[in-house]
Amino acid sequence: MTPEIDLPVYPDECDAFGHLNQASFLSLFERARWEMLMRGPGMDVFSRSGAWPAVRKSVIDYHAAAFPGDVLRFHQSLTHLGRTSFTMRQTARRVKDDVLIATAEFVFVCINRDGRPTPVPAEFSGYMGSGGEQTGDARRFTVNGVTLAVEVRGEGPAVLFVHGYPFDRSIWSHQIAALDGYRRIAPDLRGMGTSDAPDLGYSMEIYAADLAALLDVLGADEVVLCGLSMGGYIAFEFLRRWRSRVRGLVLMATRAEADSAEARKARDAAAASARDRGAEAVTESLLPRVLGRTTRTGASITAERVRGMMSSTPVPGLVGALAAMRDRPDSSPLLPGLAGLPTLVLVGEEDELTPPDTARALADRIPGARLVTVPGSGHLLPVERPVETTRALVEFLRSLR
Repeated sequence: MTPEIDLPVYPDECDAFGHLNQASFLSLFERARWEMLMRGPGMDVFSRSGAWPAVRKSVIDYHAAAFPGDVLRFHQSLTHLGRTSFTMRQTARRVKDDVLIATAEFVFVCINRDGRPTPVPAEFSGYMGSGGEQTGDARRFTVNGVTLAVEVRGEGPAVLFVHGYPFDRSIWSHQIAALDGYRRIAPDLRGMGTSDAPDLGYSMEIYAADLAALLDVLGADEVVLCGLSMGGYIAFEFLRRWRSRVRGLVLMATRAEADSAEARKARDAAAASARDRGAEAVTESLLPRVLGRTTRTGASITAERVRGMMSSTPVPGLVGALAAMRDRPDSSPLLPGLAGLPTLVLVGEEDELTPPDTARALADRIPGARLVTVPGSGHLLPVERPVETTRALVEFLRSLR
């Protein structure tokens, strides 16, 4: 793992209003890279190999202001490595409150003294690696302009788990633990869990692009795609763009249709409530609807777990997800074209948000899809009925082999 670099913000790096200015951001990102090399293979790691990393492209997103006296923590990760080029993602967070200040992506081409492309020094690529920063059970990968917290476990055929709104990757904890023989990949979507939560940049297209970029970093060319609720909406968008990367599809508690006019108004009202009153307001209104009757009357531990998950979701992530769901396209025309793609549709018998009839209609429109109804479960099948949900997944995955 490459070291994190802490750098202070000095007054002469700021503009007349006291904000760290754009040119200084570039300088700090570069200083962080050199500091990283100094602590690792040495600042001369490129010149020793007769190479120099020339910047071909740079993109910086500014998320929040930094001021004199702030200490920024820079993290560097290698997200692409070619023969003569590499891509580095960097993030800057304020140490005192862990606020994301800026993210950057730099594409470098290594050149020799004659200005011609030359191989990336093996010592540098070996030092940087591409495995992501480890934090507890999660690793952090910077992709598509944000840093995602991702749990990656096991070896074998890859299964990508995509959670819904307003949850995080922990809804898949039973499945992640139980599916031996598979490479389980479970990210926190942008704006949720412990992933970055920018104020802007939310849509089904962006969520899907985040996942595709994550798979690129992990070297997973082909996956079984498993999406719950909003995760199903994202799965449909992923299929529109990267159908060739999906070898199997699992749709849980989701639907293909776009929002009705009434539903869109409800999304806007929920977003306004989240802005005014925070995540707790969303939790109080949504919690009774996501859990089935059996869970609400019996499993208080499960309810409290779900409540904690929902109430800790960052407000920008809530508002962004609501807008993304409101504006998502109708995926119904996509369904007949999924012929030949093994598909499992799962629904809770007590699901009030996507009732069994909705799931049945979805499965009927996907040629060859199999429908499984889980007794005693509401909308959150992996949490409310984990054993039954995992069993259905195992049977489906074995059928693919």
